Amino acid sequence: MTPMRFVETRPGKFSLLLDAGTTQVDGLVEQLGHEPNGYFWEGVARFLVKTEAPALDGRFGYDPEGGMFCAYGEDRTALQELAELIIPVTTDGDRMRTLIASAEAAGFEFDD
Repeated sequence: MTPMRFVETRPGKFSLLLDAGTTQVDGLVEQLGHEPNGYFWEGVARFLVKTEAPALDGRFGYDPEGGMFCAYGEDRTALQELAELIIPVTTDGDRMRTLIASAEAAGFEFDD
């Protein structure tokens, strides 16, 4: 089960949502010095796009809040690909540790 959901908000307009505080790695994220809020998950998404799927860059927007991560746009396929990148990170502590370590080594800062 994933904490993410995909919705069509209007015909041809889509949102990818994650309720902050609902993932299996929230405690680990806190142990690693971050707040697992919507802004943190935006950072995760941006870092994953930058490092693993640069072809997704610019194909959707971000609109996080403290309690929720949101990516939105008209490109359903791009949002689904983003979900496929993020979902493993929400459930795998080793994957999250590696992602945060890689981000920090690259000088990437999470806005949490």
